[in-house]
Amino acid sequence: MALRVIRLIIPSGAAAVNSVNIAQKAGVHTSSVRSLRYGWLAYVLGERTTPRLKQYSKIITVDGNLASGKGLLAQKLADHLGMLYMPECDTFYMDKMSGEKVPLPVDYNGMCSLERFYSDPKAADGNSYRLQLWMYTMRLMQYSDAIEHLLTTGQGVVLERSPFSDMVFLEAMFKQGYIRKECVEHYNEIKGISICEFLPPHLAIFIDQPAEEVQKKLKQSGKNVPLAYLKSIEESYKKSFLPQIRETSEVLTYDATQAQDVERVAEDFEYLKFEKGPWLEQNDVTYHHMRMLVEDKHLVGCLTQIPRFLPEITIGAHDFDEKFYAYKMIRGKKYAPGYNADVGDKYIWLK
Repeated sequence: MALRVIRLIIPSGAAAVNSVNIAQKAGVHTSSVRSLRYGWLAYVLGERTTPRLKQYSKIITVDGNLASGKGLLAQKLADHLGMLYMPECDTFYMDKMSGEKVPLPVDYNGMCSLERFYSDPKAADGNSYRLQLWMYTMRLMQYSDAIEHLLTTGQGVVLERSPFSDMVFLEAMFKQGYIRKECVEHYNEIKGISICEFLPPHLAIFIDQPAEEVQKKLKQSGKNVPLAYLKSIEESYKKSFLPQIRETSEVLTYDATQAQDVERVAEDFEYLKFEKGPWLEQNDVTYHHMRMLVEDKHLVGCLTQIPRFLPEITIGAHDFDEKFYAYKMIRGKKYAPGYNADVGDKYIWLK
């Protein structure tokens, strides 16, 4: 009886899929199904994931070198297939997802700078590795949002780059001498205990564009990126990422010209059978545990924390306390949801 009443209030998975266009315009995992937080009680009362998964309930990632046209293809493909497009995240991804009107200072966003990396990749303060580690964490957060959106609404997601391909940038940084060997070991350890908790993409699309052409595009946009670094990224994609991702996901490769033909890419997608990968082994029980994981962003973030002393990322206890309490004093951070941060914890908002 309770389940029947809840089904009258909350639309079924099929209804959520029918509202796919609304969800795509609204944002990440926004639908009538998201009006209540998913949890154990929802599962006990009969909430199931498999009924809402259809033909286009897939996660697609688009990868390639810098300025290779990933974003344009990902957005057009998402529009063509009726999926949600998630652009490449930046260092302020958490601020955007938490609704901050203005991005918080870099002290609360990885203590790193992409602009500094381009101007001084060998910075003595370790900016390059902090940037790499922080971007991996942000991409892991975004990927958890993608899985949460898929399992909650049934709508497929197209991401511009994913955490599964982040090793190509780490390898390129190391080859060019931007980071130390100890940083590579630390990163590999973190990725080894974190990425395994997530299902890989159903399809990985790779845009193959020569490093020389990529450098020309970057120069036109005002970025002077060394050709050796771009070639290292290209080599790592082909020798490390693609062979590895082929074991669990379908892979489509295009050159820059072919990637502009979205109808062709969509047609190739239609012909794929998706007969490999851990997605085939899932059921409502495993989907339930996956939804519980990706919904808990604090837990997702903790997967990337391994205590090891590295000058690039380690700060003293006093510095940590100073930054932590400064963060807690920011408007909206000090009190639990429902409390008036301006007045104090004795007064709560009346709704």
